[in-house]
Amino acid sequence: MNLLQRIEHWGDMHHPRWMDIVRIALGIFLCIRGLQFPANMSDMMADVNANLPMPSFALVVLGHYIFLAHLMGGILLILGAYTRIACLIQIPILLGALFFVNSGQELFRPFPAWFVQVLVLGLLVYFLVAGDGPWSMKEPDRRTGA
Repeated sequence: MNLLQRIEHWGDMHHPRWMDIVRIALGIFLCIRGLQFPANMSDMMADVNANLPMPSFALVVLGHYIFLAHLMGGILLILGAYTRIACLIQIPILLGALFFVNSGQELFRPFPAWFVQVLVLGLLVYFLVAGDGPWSMKEPDRRTGA
C-alpha cells in the first residue's frame, strides 16, 4: 500500500459526519464566489498585474480558470463527487490570492480577506486529505468497478 492509498484510507476512516456539513457549506461559498467573480475580474487583473506582470491574454485565461474552478469545484464539493480533485484545483488559486493579490492590504481590519482565504485554504487541505465523507456521491471504485 503506497502513501496515497494510506492517506485515502486514513481519511475514509476518520471523517466525522458533521464535517460533511462544513464541506457542503464550503462548496456553496465557492460557488457564490465563482458567480461573483466575473463582476470583479477587472480588479483581480489589475491587482495581479501590479504584483506579477503578465500578458493580457494570460490574465484573461487566469480569470476564466478561477471562475470555472470556483464554480465547478464548489458544485463537486457540494455533491461530494471527486472531492480531492476539486480541492486540488482550488488550492493554487487560494495560494495565489494569499501571496499576490492581498499581500499589501491591511491585515488588522475587521474580517480581513486574508483570514477568510486562510480558513478556506485550510478546509481545502483538510478535505484533500480526508476525502468526501459518508454524505456524498461516492466515486467509482477503480479496483472493483462498482
